[in-house]
Amino acid sequence: MDAMTRIERALAACLTRADGPGAPPRLAAAMQHSVFPKGAPIRPRLCLAVASACGESDPAIADAAAASIEFLHCASLVHDDLPCFDDAATRRGRPSVHAAFGAPLAVLAGDALIILAFQALAWGTATAPRRLAALTLTIARSVGMPGGIVAGQAFECEPSVEVAAYHRAKTGSLFAAATEAGAAAAGVPCEAWRMLGAKLGEAYQVADDIRDVVCNPDELGKPIGQDVALGRPSTVAELGLAGAVGRLQELAAEAVASIPACPGATELRGLILQESKRLLPKQLAQQAA
Repeated sequence: MDAMTRIERALAACLTRADGPGAPPRLAAAMQHSVFPKGAPIRPRLCLAVASACGESDPAIADAAAASIEFLHCASLVHDDLPCFDDAATRRGRPSVHAAFGAPLAVLAGDALIILAFQALAWGTATAPRRLAALTLTIARSVGMPGGIVAGQAFECEPSVEVAAYHRAKTGSLFAAATEAGAAAAGVPCEAWRMLGAKLGEAYQVADDIRDVVCNPDELGKPIGQDVALGRPSTVAELGLAGAVGRLQELAAEAVASIPACPGATELRGLILQESKRLLPKQLAQQAA
């Protein structure tokens, strides 16, 4: 079974369990709206790729970890789009959750997805409960304080912040969770895998800063110019467009170099190189080439 099918099935199964008898129907619909149709689920795909490279013995555990990470990512987008933060009317080319269902249900949908993420881990590790603790701690620290995505969001409320620190928390932390969780799901020590995710996450955020400047809303599926409009830290503002492109390429190379020794290292390096090339908008990729 390919990675996309595994991810879709795991997400759908968890959402079905959440939408059980007596569940508030509009909240269930808001949760479904936030997850499907999905974007490019790069974090869960990365989790599955690492698990495979490490020689996973029970794919159901990796599927649960991948679903958990995607639920947390979706929750962060729901909250990020709220009027108290970005006030974004669109996400993935359609109305954001608060635009479609109202702010109160958007808050609750994000909260419910966070809980569902950890329910997914518990359900998925029933056959290997010893792996649950490592997965829970790994993923939870990449969401909460002091350096998870919640901290990254909070940095936007500070008078000043180092751009790299902001990127590490808001974006890099969940990528780090994806690579560490992939290894933990395969039953191997996971700490050495954190650097790969951290570097990829920072690269992804740099690419997002670039797209915010050079892409159009239809291409991006969400409003552009948000960094400047909201006064948020940005690699483009700090380094200029050419400097940001150079930083993206540097981070991608560092990510590949950080891959620990494992049975599938060669294949994983190829996959990471392929994915990193897709981060740069087409017009800039052609210029760089």
